[in-house]
Amino acid sequence: MAQTTEAAEGLDQAATGAEAAGGPGMPQLDFSTFPNQIFWLVVTLVAIYLVLSRVALPRIGAILAERTGTISNDIAAAEDLKLRTQEAEAAYQQALADARSEANKIAEETRATIQAELDKELATADEQIGAKTAESEKAIAEIRAGAMDAVHEVATDVAREIVTALGGGADDAAIEAAVTERMKGQDR
Repeated sequence: MAQTTEAAEGLDQAATGAEAAGGPGMPQLDFSTFPNQIFWLVVTLVAIYLVLSRVALPRIGAILAERTGTISNDIAAAEDLKLRTQEAEAAYQQALADARSEANKIAEETRATIQAELDKELATADEQIGAKTAESEKAIAEIRAGAMDAVHEVATDVAREIVTALGGGADDAAIEAAVTERMKGQDR
């Protein structure tokens, strides 16, 4: 406790030394001016409160309300655009599906037309080939018949010449019968 009294005495001496040196000290700490300072503090705070509540805060509130409205409108517009985009995408997908089915339909019709034309051409070609084959077989049959007749004639002539060369009598009926008998299996 002795120290606190010494500290208090040191403060009193400093205060009296300051008064003696040049004046009362810091005016904020002078107890005699406290009521005046408190009055002006209250007046200043009321003035600041009135300026803020009547001028600044309504402006700030209006700006905030405007921003909120703008944000709400932008969000609504974005939702609307999102719905439109989804509708446009659905319409695009539908148009794409329709175009694909139409393309497939056209391709199938084209394939069917080409297949019908191909079948028609194949039938025509088969008929032509059949006609040519019949003509060729007829010509081959004629050639074969002519060749068989020529072979028969040549065989008959050769047999007659051989019989004559060997010194025998050439009986045309016997030679013809012998050659015909021998060529019976060769007619094919």
